Amino acid sequence: MPVTSAPTLAFDAVVKRFGDGTVAVDGVSCTIDGGFVALVGASGSGKSTLLKMANRLVVPDTGRVTIDGADVAGGPAWRVRRGIGYVFQNVGLFPHLTVGENVALPLRIAGTPDAARAAAMLDLVELPAGVATRMPAELSGGQRQRVGVARALVTGARLLLMDEPFGALDAITRETLAQAVRRLHDELSLTTVMVTHDMAEALLHASRVLVMQAGRIVADETPAALLAGAGGDAAQALVAVPRDQAARLAGMAR
Repeated sequence: MPVTSAPTLAFDAVVKRFGDGTVAVDGVSCTIDGGFVALVGASGSGKSTLLKMANRLVVPDTGRVTIDGADVAGGPAWRVRRGIGYVFQNVGLFPHLTVGENVALPLRIAGTPDAARAAAMLDLVELPAGVATRMPAELSGGQRQRVGVARALVTGARLLLMDEPFGALDAITRETLAQAVRRLHDELSLTTVMVTHDMAEALLHASRVLVMQAGRIVADETPAALLAGAGGDAAQALVAVPRDQAARLAGMAR
C-alpha cells in the first residue's frame, strides 16, 4: 500500500455541554500532527467526548475540529467518516454477516466493493484467510477486535480513532493486540488517537500522551517525560499507579 503523510487532526477551542449543564469538554485546543497519541484521564474527564468530536459522533457547542485544515462540519457526516477509522470496545460486528462481509461492508456502502482488499486487510491484522467465512460469534474476543480494526481501515482511512479498544480483553490478548495495532500504525503511517484508562498501556505504546481532567487537557508529554516526573499532579497521579504496581511486583520477586 502506498504511504503518504499522516493527517493532522486539530481541535480549536472546542466546548461541549450536556443537557444537565455538565461541561464535558471545556475549551480544548490541541493539534495532533501524526504519531500514536494516547488520551488518558479519570472517568468523566471528557476524553471519549473529545475523541468523538473528530468523526462528528459528538458535535461541539462552540469551536471547531479540522482534519488537514478542513472543518469536519463542512460536509455530510458520512463523507467525513469515510476517511476515519473508528474502533471501540464492543467492536459492533454484524452477527448475521460473515467476517469477510463485515470487513467489506464499508466498501460496499461506498459503492466500491472489493473482496480482495477485504481479504488483504484480514492478512494485515494477522488473521488467517479461513476466518473470512466464519461468523463473528465463532471468534475469540481478540479476533473480533482484529476484525474491527481491519474494517476500520479497509477504506484506506489514515486517521484511526480508538475508544477503549482493548478494555474487554484479557491481559495477554490485550497486550498482543496493542502491539499489533502499534505495528499497523507504523506500517501504514497513520495518525492514531487512542482513549484508554490504562496508563501503563499509554506509556508503553503511545509516542505522546494527553492527560485530561475536568474537560481540559492538563498535560501533553512523551511517555519518557511523564516517567521522569513531568506533566503536573494529575498526570503523575495516573503514572503512580503502574509505577507502584511495578515496584510491588519487584518487591515480591526478591
